[in-house]
Amino acid sequence: MGRPVTIWCQGSLQAESYHLYKEQVSQLLGMWVAWNFRDKARFSIKSMSPNSAGQFQCIYNSSSGWSERSDYLQLVVTGMYSKPSFSAHPSPIVASGGNVSLLCNSKDTMDTFHLLKEGGAGPPQHRESRFSAGRHQAVFPVDSVNISHGGIYRCYGSFRFSSHVWSHPSDHVDLKVTGTFEKPSLSAHPGPSVTLGENVTLQCRSESWCDTFHLFKEGFIAPPQHLHWQNNTGPFQVNFTMSLVNSVHAGTYRCYSSHSTSPYLLSQPSDPLELIVSEAANTTSLSKHKPDFKSASNSQDYTVENLIRMGMTGLVLVVLVVLLYQS
Repeated sequence: MGRPVTIWCQGSLQAESYHLYKEQVSQLLGMWVAWNFRDKARFSIKSMSPNSAGQFQCIYNSSSGWSERSDYLQLVVTGMYSKPSFSAHPSPIVASGGNVSLLCNSKDTMDTFHLLKEGGAGPPQHRESRFSAGRHQAVFPVDSVNISHGGIYRCYGSFRFSSHVWSHPSDHVDLKVTGTFEKPSLSAHPGPSVTLGENVTLQCRSESWCDTFHLFKEGFIAPPQHLHWQNNTGPFQVNFTMSLVNSVHAGTYRCYSSHSTSPYLLSQPSDPLELIVSEAANTTSLSKHKPDFKSASNSQDYTVENLIRMGMTGLVLVVLVVLLYQS
């Protein structure tokens, strides 16, 4: 939105002029007379706006007549509506040969969602939205995942009445494909059983060369943590440190290794590591030796009751003495 765009039309060395059309052949947007570059022409849009978006075609003229029309070029403008939400299910980390679903959804009444891969050569994918669980959404299935599927994905939403005007881009999803390299090992120090408030270090180590490690927690929506190997002479390993551990840290962890030259291709997963977080021993001891307030209260009630009885007995004796004295 607001940025300049250049449209190139590739033709023939015999071309004398080029024409650019939008939507229909009758709507001529520009003409380029071929002087310096006969085989191509450049058409500029100074500032993209909703009115600039649409389908474009070009043709050229030569001594033989007019050429056939080019294929359509779809030009869209983004940033007109709120960004949709975007997520990968069951996880953005997928084993080679496995399946994953990319879910794009919005609280707005979007009619269509569009999926783009950053740097991808193919055109965007489009899916009509369906209303479910209070949101408009579309699912983009990716089956039989291979290394070509790894990369950065985003989705957009649009309305039927203006299909070339899209929303802001969603937050990106990094799709990573596993199984390319041998698995690393994962260990916990000082151990996999940790007391609340303590610190623990999860060490990921590889026997083969790699320079990046990824720590992933099962069932956790947030993306995995990443650390780069810094020691050029030591073993291929990194330490993921967790400070002041609480119950949220408990769970099953795996780690992966990768090369920075291919960040979306990961190793096989390490064996799972179960991190157990327990309460401190002194907390348990205190709970066992808490004073029995109920018993103390009952004892206090019995003491008051005895005092009342003694008081009543004393009052009766005083009355008897007075009666005897009067008689």
